[in-house]
Amino acid sequence: MAAPADTTRRPDASRRARRAERAPSGGWRTIAAKELADHLESVRFVVLLVVVGIAAIVPMYFTSTAITDSAPQLAGQPALFLWLFARGSQDVGGITTIAFAALFVPLVGVAFGFDAVNSERSQGTLSRLLAQPIHRDDVVNGKFAAGIAVIALMLTALVALITALGIVRLGIIPTPEELARVVAWLLATILYAGFWLSFAVLLSVVIRGAASAALVGFGTWLGLTLFGAFLLPLVANTLFPPDTTDADAFFASTSAQQLFLRISPATLYQDVVTALMNPEANTILGFGNLGQYVSAQEQSRSLLTLDQSILLVWPQIVALVALTVLVFALAYVLFLRQEVRA
Repeated sequence: MAAPADTTRRPDASRRARRAERAPSGGWRTIAAKELADHLESVRFVVLLVVVGIAAIVPMYFTSTAITDSAPQLAGQPALFLWLFARGSQDVGGITTIAFAALFVPLVGVAFGFDAVNSERSQGTLSRLLAQPIHRDDVVNGKFAAGIAVIALMLTALVALITALGIVRLGIIPTPEELARVVAWLLATILYAGFWLSFAVLLSVVIRGAASAALVGFGTWLGLTLFGAFLLPLVANTLFPPDTTDADAFFASTSAQQLFLRISPATLYQDVVTALMNPEANTILGFGNLGQYVSAQEQSRSLLTLDQSILLVWPQIVALVALTVLVFALAYVLFLRQEVRA
């Protein structure tokens, strides 16, 4: 009777032994913690923090000055605190804080991801890293988690600083609705940075040299920023020429052009920011210049609530999330399929 008992215990013992040999499931946390510490101690983090901080604080300073100078005309304006982020002063060419964020956030995302994998490969440490008791996908997961964590920390600190300085300079206490919109804008900005981070991680997997990956990443950022706003509408107009003779055809072509323009993550982000930081349903200003202000008596305003603004751009939010997941999934799969040699 002892033999059957031994045969039943042996498979259990072998299964327990196999489970004990498996890599721990939290390996990505260890890699993320190590990468996060390296990011926070790097010169790259300090330089980017200073650059983005100056780029965000300068327009806020001039905008708050313009609002203070125009206080009698702006008395009673709804969501006035949001003007710190959404309006621009003539002293800085009408550029807003959120416009600077849209310009520099991709730079931050690319900077923290272009050398995520290829630097380990060039230094010869990738094979030793994979020899540790961790899953292979923990490497790319941990590096992405560390990158998005340091970006979120940087952006949260900057937004909190801008909000505090704005309260001090204007002497206006923002309402809970306005603070909620600022937080929603912060989350949308982190999501936008996550797309560029995932794109940079993809470049670090595909391109072996860190310098080449950085060149491609920054070149793509500059291309979309400088030329995308001009080239994409031209391409959309060529693919879907408007027919002014037929109202239905004109509407269909215009809708197709707008849908085509949404392939750009920058356009999606701009749509989300516009809805979140501008609660006015009817306005003739949009994100214009304070020098072009038109008094409230000449405008018909109907403020949207935050949930209504989110519903207004929910398709754009979903599309931005889908693009981020798609790019990261591509980097994930390619990294798992790559051969790593010692």
